Order: sequence, then structure tokens, then C-alpha cells
Amino acid sequence: MDTEQRLPSSDRGDPVEQALGRITQAQRRRSLWVDEPVGTRRMPDPVRNATVRAVLIVSLTMIQAVVAVLGTVGDSWIAAPALLSTIASTVVATWSVLDIWVTRQAWNQRNGVVSSPSSAARSLRRERRRERRAARAAARSGRRAARSSTGSTRATPRGV
Repeated sequence: MDTEQRLPSSDRGDPVEQALGRITQAQRRRSLWVDEPVGTRRMPDPVRNATVRAVLIVSLTMIQAVVAVLGTVGDSWIAAPALLSTIASTVVATWSVLDIWVTRQAWNQRNGVVSSPSSAARSLRRERRRERRAARAAARSGRRAARSSTGSTRATPRGV
């Protein structure tokens, strides 16, 4: 069944109306924007703020460096102050980039990291869990055997 056949007769696109440029109600309802699920999670707000701040500072530092180079090539008076401010801005830009890393680490420590283990990690954990349970069960049965052999009221030993 075609889309045109599924629409009520009032919503079907009439060639005359389309030629005249009239928009039908069905065409008006159709959305051009389609939300798609994102593969990665959104950055936390403090980390995003630090990242935006760092990008702005680094971009301004790059602009200052270009001004310093052009001022030096043009033998202008602005070359020396631009060079000094570029050096200072480089230190600040480095600090701001490190601030992203520090903020991200602090966020992960305070709020934890959401992770889903892979199936391989899950199976390894299951195996370890089985081994621990088997070891505990063996220890329990060994203790029971020791208790029953010492406090036994039987006259014959167990293995006979």
C-alpha cells in the first residue's frame, strides 16, 4: 500500500494545489527535524564550561601570536607587547586546558562513571563467582565432615 493510498482523501496531495503552491494539512504536519539517538553521552556542565573557556582562551592566544608575528614582520611597535602578552596567554591557555582534565577527574570522582561491562568481563566474573562458591561449599562440607567424625556416636569408622 502506497503512502498516498493510506492518507484520507482530504490529505492527499492534489497536483493542482501543489502546482499553485498551496500546502495541505498533512504536508504541514510532516516534520523535517528527526531526532536520532546519540552514541556518546553528553558532557557534564562543569566540564563543558571548562572546555568552552579553554577553547576561547586558546583561540585568543592564537590570534595574539598572529598579531605578534605580523607586527614583527612589519617592524611595528606592537610586536614587543604582543609577544609578551602571547607568552603570558600561552601559560594561561595551558592552565585552562589542564583545567578541563582536572574538572573531568573531579566530576568522575564525585559522581561516578556510568559503565556497562562487556560480556567478556561478565563471563569472567561469573566464573570467579562459581569458583568462590565451590570453594566455600567444599570448606563447609569439610567442616561438617570433621564435626561429624569427632562427635560421632557410631562404633564403626566412616570408611569401613
